[in-house]
Amino acid sequence: MVASAIPVTTDASRWRLARATVLLLLVGALAVTTLLSLRIGALGLSTSDTVAALFQYDPDSYEQTVVRSLRLPRTLIGLGAGAALAVSGAVMQAATRNPLAGPSILGVSSGASFAVVSAIYFLGISTPSGYVWFAFVGAAAASLLVYGIASAGRGGATPVKLALSGVIVSALLASWSTALLLLDQETLDRARFWSAGSLAGRPLDIFWTVSPFLVLGLAGALLMSRQLNVMSMGEDTAKALGLHTGRVRLVSALLVVMMTGAAVAAAGPIGFVGLAVPHIVRVVSGPDYRWVLAYCLVVGPTLLLGADIMGRLVVRPAELQVGIITAFCGAPFLIVIARRRRVAGL
Repeated sequence: MVASAIPVTTDASRWRLARATVLLLLVGALAVTTLLSLRIGALGLSTSDTVAALFQYDPDSYEQTVVRSLRLPRTLIGLGAGAALAVSGAVMQAATRNPLAGPSILGVSSGASFAVVSAIYFLGISTPSGYVWFAFVGAAAASLLVYGIASAGRGGATPVKLALSGVIVSALLASWSTALLLLDQETLDRARFWSAGSLAGRPLDIFWTVSPFLVLGLAGALLMSRQLNVMSMGEDTAKALGLHTGRVRLVSALLVVMMTGAAVAAAGPIGFVGLAVPHIVRVVSGPDYRWVLAYCLVVGPTLLLGADIMGRLVVRPAELQVGIITAFCGAPFLIVIARRRRVAGL
């Protein structure tokens, strides 16, 4: 009699199954959050009205028109911007080996914001299709400036020097942006709601303008997950394994500029999403960037849309901009991260 072979589930396969299960649950949470984003607001809507607005649109229905013209654009922009900012933060943390890296911490968001405000002030440009290119240029220039400052002196661009340089450059660019806004009332009127970071009041055209950059950036980041895994092992180890670290950093920077520039052009400077989400997802995903990026792709928009929904509820019937909500919730998280021994000791 031959004993039947019983497959043995290894710890690794159980861990993969657990991560995949949690990811599916998070996709469900994102779907629920998306539905709530379409339903909740000054005008409360039922699920049936919301679904009908998407699939059986009646232009004579006021409720369905609200969904189509107001809530659908802000929800789509929230999905794209949340995913882009979260994935950008994860890519930056891997490429620089800096746990405090993020589009807002390293000056990328501030650079894009300053460029957009400058375009509005000096050139009178006020549409995303016009200033999206300025956002890209500003994000790239700020990144180069931060890295150049951090590279000066002994030791090169260490994680702590990168974080400090990013804070300095961000503060400088923010003050210049504020000065431009105060010098001209028209610029202030055009940019004040955008500069606070908001999903409200954006037409659907904005999403279609930036969506190609979001798709290309996110796809490129996901394709680089294996290289980012090697980069996270350290410079010497990565080179020993045959990885061209300079090339990976360059491509990573281009992808971050593409995603962050598009997100800032559409929604304004929204802080802490890129910093916080990668740390949150690593609790479940582990250090493997194939899973980290996949989780960021789901958790980022869930968090951003959740913050936007909260902003609609806390001062109802008025609204708080989503950038204010993320800053209020993200500041304590930054303090916790900064106090962690392995971060403080870098």
